[in-house]
Amino acid sequence: MNQAHTAGYSAGRTVRGKARLRNEDAFLDCPQRGCWAVADGMGGHQAGDVASRWVISSLASLPDQGSFDERVEAVRRCLRSLDSEMGQAIKQAAEGIMGSTVVVLLREGNRAACIWVGDSRCYLWRGQRLYQLSRDHSLWQHLMDKQQLSLEQAQAHPDAKALTRAIGGRQPLSLAVLELSIEPGDVFLLCSDGLYQGLSHGELGSALSVGTPLQVVDRLFTNVMRGAARDDLTAVVVQP
Repeated sequence: MNQAHTAGYSAGRTVRGKARLRNEDAFLDCPQRGCWAVADGMGGHQAGDVASRWVISSLASLPDQGSFDERVEAVRRCLRSLDSEMGQAIKQAAEGIMGSTVVVLLREGNRAACIWVGDSRCYLWRGQRLYQLSRDHSLWQHLMDKQQLSLEQAQAHPDAKALTRAIGGRQPLSLAVLELSIEPGDVFLLCSDGLYQGLSHGELGSALSVGTPLQVVDRLFTNVMRGAARDDLTAVVVQP
């Protein structure tokens, strides 16, 4: 299945991976409210697709009111509540795991905030350079940070892709938040790991460097789908 939506200065798309039976990704593209998000249900676990859609539908239902700081806090409260609700759902089911990553971008005027948990990412294309704004909550990132392993050493670990934080995880939810000022020409990319793992840093930057959000999305997906594309892939591109 292929779902797409575009409006104003943003565009989003999600596609089921070539080796998947169902798409466990979901996204929110809501430029009129200055809110975008990508969620990736925990792959291989029970109800991963339900978890990611639950996250996105909850974010979509948040009221578009209050100051920017209040909106950021509303997203944080929403995700903490979801974490608790998913934990209760797991206990009631008495089997399996339900969880999801999420990365959210909020914008108001020249202010932006990135809120995330897990390994879905937010990138910024600015001044002909690509910056990764989010930092993965994964075992390989933890090994690099805490044990000072190289990227190659960390990714060689058998559980390198395991998440250290997620909505619905067994530990108390710890969200990361990054705020920044928007500059003319900025382009943001929110994406699941199925997209960025299929492209190099240079290929991501090249795709973001020119065109409308929909053209950028087309370029990203065309490039990834040339490869194995085993995982579901989702992207939202925003040009403020």
